[in-house]
Amino acid sequence: MARLAQELDEVIQQVEERQTELIQLVERLVRFETPSPPARNTAEAQRFIAEFLQEKGFQIDQWEVYPGDPNVVGVLKGQAPEMYKSLIINGHIDVAEVCADESWETGPFTPVVRDGVIIGRGVADMKGGLAGALFAIQLLDEAGIRLPGDLIFQSVIGEEVGEAGTLECCKRGYRADFAVVVDTSDLHLQGQGGVITGWITVKSQQTWHDATRRSMIHAGGKLFGASAIEKMMKILQGLQDLERHWAVMKSYPGCAPGANTINPAVIEGGRHAAFIADECRLWITVHFYPNETYEEVTKEIEEHIGRVAQSDPWLRDHPPLFKWGGSSMIEDRGEIFPSLEVDPEHPGVKALQASHELVLRRTAVTDVSATVTDGGWFGDAGIPAVIYGPGRLEHAHAVNEQISIGQLVDFTKVMLKFIYEWCRTER
Repeated sequence: MARLAQELDEVIQQVEERQTELIQLVERLVRFETPSPPARNTAEAQRFIAEFLQEKGFQIDQWEVYPGDPNVVGVLKGQAPEMYKSLIINGHIDVAEVCADESWETGPFTPVVRDGVIIGRGVADMKGGLAGALFAIQLLDEAGIRLPGDLIFQSVIGEEVGEAGTLECCKRGYRADFAVVVDTSDLHLQGQGGVITGWITVKSQQTWHDATRRSMIHAGGKLFGASAIEKMMKILQGLQDLERHWAVMKSYPGCAPGANTINPAVIEGGRHAAFIADECRLWITVHFYPNETYEEVTKEIEEHIGRVAQSDPWLRDHPPLFKWGGSSMIEDRGEIFPSLEVDPEHPGVKALQASHELVLRRTAVTDVSATVTDGGWFGDAGIPAVIYGPGRLEHAHAVNEQISIGQLVDFTKVMLKFIYEWCRTER
């Protein structure tokens, strides 16, 4: 054991000595143009990762989630998997979209290294995390270190537009004793709240000429009709009332007060200026806390808006319709990101904290991400998980997106230690 520990220390030291190779790996990943939207552009990058893992002894499973967007899962079978813990390392290969008028130093997919940072689209979110984890695997392989437990590496598609490549991995049956999502977390161990989008529709069964409006709204008109746009205003007010109620009555440690929001993002309604609006659709985005599920919060919203509708004579007869979530912001204008609650007492969390503190000699921070990742799909599938990756949230999606080389090196060292220790932990 002492010899193995010394061997691991020597491998960890190599991260510093060979950081040029690590930087080059990040640059290689950035040069693959994988913005989403438009998406359907990750095949070449995923082929690179599949070949990288295959060279290290991984068995490769690659399948198209959407045309041109395949998932890649590599499985490195442990020497005694029935006796030792298994680990999933997960990250997404797609990056945030790039607009034509953005002022990049060179180009978003032409990486720049200077002043201790790497600049390029996706370096923080999250090709830096992917590269660090891959480099850790490379160093373990080169050192001839064999793991007793299974190591599963998932490079997934679609996270930026809610296409949930990670969900597809779960559906395909990939499970482990613990999962680390190497997304942007500034080297904090994080859980997250959740997000779900929804459409609320108010619809009349009849369409009226705009000249009939007087009969709908003035005394004695006796036409039981209404503008769906105006009735949606009552729904909007009801959503605001519920949002304020949540802000007062709900909280979660580590989350900013009022982080559970209901955002009226897009409204669509009416057909022509000569008609009374017979339909109005509201697209909302709902943020909820780590200890809540999307099923619970959508039920609360439907019940509350149902009571609002009951208080209005027209809405009582034309109750609002709800459609929640979706599989893609591109394909069906909807998404779900389940919440992820981190158990601080879970052995995987404690082992990652210990690796962080032993390698970096500073206290590990465990908190809650201000955004969402694919990590929630592991929680939804009953797989204990945590978000832990390099990069700061304020750099993600930004023009001239950047990542600290020092933090990238630190992350790679910690992942080396953690992979080694966790996959040697007896069941």
